[in-house]
Amino acid sequence: MSQATVSLVLGGKWRGRVSERTAEAVRGAAGELGYRPNAAARSLRLGRTRTALLVVPALTHEYFARVYAGAARVADAHGFGVVLYPSPEGVGPARDPFGSARAAIDGVIASSMAADALAGIAEGGLPLVMLDSGPGAAGGPPTVDLAVADGIRQVVRHLVGLGHRRITHLAADVDTWTFRVRAQTVREELADVEGALPGIEQCGLNVRAAHDAAVRALTGAGPRPTALLCDGDILAAGACKAARRLGLRVPQDLSVSGFDDLELATALDPELTTVRLPAEEVGGQGMATLLGCIDGVPVAPAELPVQLVPRGSTALAP
Repeated sequence: MSQATVSLVLGGKWRGRVSERTAEAVRGAAGELGYRPNAAARSLRLGRTRTALLVVPALTHEYFARVYAGAARVADAHGFGVVLYPSPEGVGPARDPFGSARAAIDGVIASSMAADALAGIAEGGLPLVMLDSGPGAAGGPPTVDLAVADGIRQVVRHLVGLGHRRITHLAADVDTWTFRVRAQTVREELADVEGALPGIEQCGLNVRAAHDAAVRALTGAGPRPTALLCDGDILAAGACKAARRLGLRVPQDLSVSGFDDLELATALDPELTTVRLPAEEVGGQGMATLLGCIDGVPVAPAELPVQLVPRGSTALAP
């Protein structure tokens, strides 16, 4: 067979150009020989690597593992691979992990960092999609966001509905869009609640920092909070630990809420009231958006809904 004939058959473009008998012969020979297409050679010919770079703040957080799983599933369905790369500082700009990104990848998906954080990697027209970074400016990279403000509103209204007025926000001390929106929404929601005594304590994104922030909130001057609204399930775990050490019962003396719905949420006792984030959908939608950018298809910003999951860690205010 000629190279052209074999290429048409193995590329699935033979119908109407090659007979069924010839196509079957080519497929049979390929099967007997154990032939597999040379992806590197194909990439050189097409000028594409069929590889996307997914930049995440951390590899140790379950949420980002699920984002990767969603992105990889969609990528695989389109013959793409995904390289996972953690931002060295956890948040903020990430350096180019390759000698030249354009020579190694076809596009970038970046999670939870400023839209200009990867300017060095995406310069020169390399497609870029931002995840959970807020609506981008006109002409900027397309975005796939979570309905963060709605999730916080659901939590605040849940706690207010249980009679809580002394609500302290355990806020992540990270200057990114998602955490700025959470703090702003808590303030706005409680501003309209009669008799509300809101508070805020900032902390790092780990159990020890959350524990210390919760102790400050629960032992400081003034009336003690009856609820701690935490920016993440890990922070909520630290808050529950602090409550136990102070002799407070959750939820009888103190309600605690999280955000993420990690496996941790149901490992705690009582199980954690939290907001479920569709992490795999975020990754899948991000990958689908990037594939559209690579193919030159116009893509619109996307916002995925989130859901409050009430569990045993919240109850009527004491």
